[in-house]
Amino acid sequence: QVQLVESGGGFVQAGGSLRLSCAASGRTFRNYAMAWFRQFPGKEREFVAAISWSVSRVYYSDSVNGRFTISRDNAKNTVYLQMNSLRPDDTAVYSCAASRIGRDLRDQYEYEYWGQGTQVTVSS
Repeated sequence: QVQLVESGGGFVQAGGSLRLSCAASGRTFRNYAMAWFRQFPGKEREFVAAISWSVSRVYYSDSVNGRFTISRDNAKNTVYLQMNSLRPDDTAVYSCAASRIGRDLRDQYEYEYWGQGTQVTVSS
C-alpha cells in the first residue's frame, strides 16, 4: 500500500515557477514508477510527466516539455515537479500517481495509487 500527499501548489503569475512535491508512505517507494497528471475543470485527466523507479525512463507531455522537470529522491520517498515559465493554460489540479508495474508510464490506467491533488493557478 502506498499513500501519496502532494504539496507546493498555489497561485503564481504567468512566467513564474512552482515546485510540487509528492511524499509517499511505505518503504517500497523505490520500486514504483511515479508520475504527475493534471485535470482541468470538466475535462479528463491529462498526463504531464513520469519517471521510472530507476530514473532510466523519463517522459513529458508535449505541452510541458522544456518547461517542467520531474525528479525523485528515493531516500526521501518524494517525487518533485519543477514547473517553470508557467502559463495560464497550466492552471489545473495536479496529482501524483504511483505504478508498481510501470509499462506505459503515460497511461493513467497503469497507476494504482493516487494523491488527492493540489491546485495550481496561473494568472495572466
